Amino acid sequence: MNAITKLSRRNFLKAGAVIGGGLVVAFVIPGARRLALGDAVASAAFVPNAFLRVGNDDTVTVLIAHSEMGQGIWTALPMLIAEELDADWSKIRVEHAPAAAAYAHTAFGMQMTGGSTSTWSEFDRYRQAGAAARQRLMQAAATRFDVPLEQVHTENGEVIAGTHRVRYGDLADDAGKLTAPDPASLKLKDAKDWKLIGKATKRLDSPEKITGRAQFGMDVQFPGLLTAVVARGPVFGAKVKSFDAAAALKIDGVRKVVQVPSGVAVVADHYWAAKLGRDALQVDWELGEGAMLDSAAMHAELARLAATAGASAAQAGDVASALPKATRTLNAIYAVPYLAHAPMEPLNCTVKAGKGACEIWTGTQFQTMDQQVAAKILGLKPEQVQIHTTFLGGGFGRRATPTSDFVTEAVHVAKAAGAPVKTVWSREDDIRGGYYRPAYVHDARIGVDAKGMPVAWQHGIAGQSITAGSPFEAVMVKNGVDATSVEGVADSPYLKEVPDHRVDLHSPRTPVPVLWWRSVGHSHTGFVMESLIDELAHAAKQDPLAYRRELLQKHPRHLGVLNLAAEKAGWGKPLKKGRARGIAVHESFGSYVAQVAEVSLEQSAGRSRAIHVHRVVCAIDCGVAVNPEGIRAQMESGIAFGLGAVLHSQLSFRNGRVQQSNFHDYAVLRLHEMPAVEVHIVPSTEKSGGVGETGVPPIAPAVANAVFVLTGQRLRELPLQLPADASARA
Repeated sequence: MNAITKLSRRNFLKAGAVIGGGLVVAFVIPGARRLALGDAVASAAFVPNAFLRVGNDDTVTVLIAHSEMGQGIWTALPMLIAEELDADWSKIRVEHAPAAAAYAHTAFGMQMTGGSTSTWSEFDRYRQAGAAARQRLMQAAATRFDVPLEQVHTENGEVIAGTHRVRYGDLADDAGKLTAPDPASLKLKDAKDWKLIGKATKRLDSPEKITGRAQFGMDVQFPGLLTAVVARGPVFGAKVKSFDAAAALKIDGVRKVVQVPSGVAVVADHYWAAKLGRDALQVDWELGEGAMLDSAAMHAELARLAATAGASAAQAGDVASALPKATRTLNAIYAVPYLAHAPMEPLNCTVKAGKGACEIWTGTQFQTMDQQVAAKILGLKPEQVQIHTTFLGGGFGRRATPTSDFVTEAVHVAKAAGAPVKTVWSREDDIRGGYYRPAYVHDARIGVDAKGMPVAWQHGIAGQSITAGSPFEAVMVKNGVDATSVEGVADSPYLKEVPDHRVDLHSPRTPVPVLWWRSVGHSHTGFVMESLIDELAHAAKQDPLAYRRELLQKHPRHLGVLNLAAEKAGWGKPLKKGRARGIAVHESFGSYVAQVAEVSLEQSAGRSRAIHVHRVVCAIDCGVAVNPEGIRAQMESGIAFGLGAVLHSQLSFRNGRVQQSNFHDYAVLRLHEMPAVEVHIVPSTEKSGGVGETGVPPIAPAVANAVFVLTGQRLRELPLQLPADASARA
C-alpha cells in the first residue's frame, strides 16, 4: 500500500508503470465530471482512478475506491475483475484505495460510497480493468513463446499457449512493460461464459474481521497519539459563552482543554481520562432557538403544512375537481419520527497534522469532502491531506455528511491541541449528535371509483430537506422540491396509473441537522404508499395481493417480485391461530423488492400485547446479481435494520434536548426479535441495481399490514404502537 499512496499525480497517470515488480492496470472514468462538485473534482476528468496490481507472487491486488462498511463490496467488486482476468480467486487481495480525485465515483464525480451505487457504478469499469490486464498477460506470453496471440488463452491464473503454461506472476514484469490496450478493442465475456459473476461467493473481508486483523477507525493507535472527547451544546445551534477547565485539568491524564467550533474538547492520554475531564468541565452555553424544539409542536406544524398546498413534486389532471366526483374518499395521515443511524462503531477520527501535510485515519463514506474540508482548515492543498480509509463499523449514511462534521471537528481538535489526536464520540454523543433521518408527516386524500380503484390522489408531504444548504442542493432541489423527500411517492407506479393526482412538498427549516438514512426518502415513502394501497384494498373488500396485481399490470418487475414473494410465503394458505401475513412491494435504487411478513401479537410481562415478526419472505430483482451470497446478506441486514425502526426507534425533543441517549431508550432490533428470513433472487439480465438499502422500505408496511389483519386497526405512525385494547382477531 505504501508504494501506491506515495505515487505522484503524474506517475499515477502512467498506466503501464511497474511498482515493485509486476503489472499495474489503471482505468478511467468516462464522463466523471458529469456531477462533479467543486474545482478540485472537476479537474479530474480522464484521470486513471483505480487499478489492479498483479504481483510476481501471483497475487492480484484490487484497490477499492469505495468504503467497505459491511455491504460486501470487498468481494463483489474484485469478482468483476477476477471474472475478466480469469484470475485464481484464492490469489485475490483487496485494499482500500487512498483518497484522491483520481478515484472519483463514475456518476458523482467525487470519491464516495452511498446510494447503493458501488456495484452498478463499477460493473463495466472493473471488468474492463480485468480484461485489459488479461490482454497484456496474453501478449507477454505470446511474445515469450513466439506464438500468435490467437493461439493463447487463460485459465485460473495461468496463460496457456499450446503446450506451454505460465502463471500470471511469472509474466507480470513483462506484461507491465507493454502498452495498455485500446479500451475499444477489449471484448468482455458473454454472460453465458461467466464463472464467478452470479455465483454465491464467501466474503473476502470475513477472515480479516474474524481474526481481528481488520482495522476500524477506533483501532488506530500509534506512539504519541492522544484521545479527545468534545463537550457539545445541549441543544442544536448552541454556542459556547465561556468555560472553566480548572476541574478538568486536575483529572489524571488530561493534557489540554481547547475550544473548537463545535464546543470544548478535552485532550488526554486515553479515552477514560478525556471523558472524566469532560464530565468535570463547566461550560456556559448560549442556547439560541434550538432550545425551543418540542416534538409535539413540531409534529403539529408538519401536520398543518402537509394538509396545505406546497411545492408541486408531481401533477397530472385536475385532482381538485376529480376528488369530489369520486365514489368514496380515503383520508389518512401518516407520520414517522426523527431517527439516528446508531452504527455499532460510534464516530471517531484520528488526525496527525504537520507542516505542509496531514494524515487522517477514519471510517468515512465521503473521502473527497473530508479531504477538502481538512485542507481548508489547515491551509493546505487537498492533495496534501492523506486519508487512510479504515473499515467502517456501520455507516447507513451517517459517515457521509456534506459538512464532514466529525472529520472537521477532529481536524480542529488536532490543530488546537498541536498534537496527533483521535477524537472519539460516545454512544450518547452519537445518539444526540444530530444528522438524523428527518421526521415527516404525509396527508393523503384518495378518491376511488365504484370498484374501489383510485381515480384521484392528493398527497401532501412535510419534512426537512436533507440537501438544502449543502453542496448537493443545486442538483437535488428543483423548484423547491428536494427529490429525496418525495422519492417513492412522486414517481410511484401507483400514481402513474391515477389520471388525476398531485404531490405537494413542504420543507420547513429547523436547527436539527438532518441527513440521508439507510434507504433515504424511501424509508418513509415505502411505508406510507404500501400502507395506503393496503387500506384501499381492504376498503374495496379485495385481497391485497390481487389488488396490487391489478394496479401493477404495466409494471412487470414489480409484479415479478410480488408474485414470487407471495408464492414462497404461501399467500392465502392457512396459518397458525393468532398469526397473519402482510405484503408490500417497493422499488428503490434500481431494484425491486417484495416482502411478506408473518406476524402475531404476544403478551409481554407488564406490557400490552407486543408485535412479534416470525418470518419474512423477501424477493428481489436487482438486475444482474453479481454475488447472490452478498445480496441475501444485505436483504437480511436491511430487514433487521428496518425492523428496529418499525418496532422501537424514535427520537423526541423537549426544551430542545434530545430525550434518548443510548440503546436502552433508543432501541434497535434485539437478537431474540429477529425473524426467520428467506431471500429469493429473480434471475435477470437487467442493469444491476442497489442492494445495500433496498431491503429496508418494504418491511414497515408489510408488518403494519399484517397487524391490521390481526386487529382491524390501521397503525399509521412509526414505530408501530398498539393501543391498550388491541387484540388479535386472526
